[in-house]
Amino acid sequence: QVQLVESGGGLVQAGGSPRPFCAASGRTFSSYGMGWFRQAPGKEREFVAAISWSRATYLADSVKGRFTISRDNAKNMVYLQMNMLKHEDTAVYYCAASEKEWYQVPTTDDKFDYWGQGTQVTVSS
Repeated sequence: QVQLVESGGGLVQAGGSPRPFCAASGRTFSSYGMGWFRQAPGKEREFVAAISWSRATYLADSVKGRFTISRDNAKNMVYLQMNMLKHEDTAVYYCAASEKEWYQVPTTDDKFDYWGQGTQVTVSS
């Protein structure tokens, strides 16, 4: 069982660079694949980024060149560095952990087993 707690969101100006992070419980964090998803008002949850246990990274096309994902296994943390924020990045951002093998890029909810409660990121003018 893994518990995930996100933080680091908030109100950010367009063009800003927040870094939401996710703290995970559990002694086998290094073996999990980790991901970030987001859900904007009135929209379905969508994939943002993922990092495998071997630190391979995957990014949605909408955030490539602006966001990066990283992990610190010593601290049981995963980070989402967000740069050049746009208004369309406004959403609740969810951290997720996966025990599954990823044979494809893990862009769907079913590739992940545990979810955090989310952190709101609101981009202002």
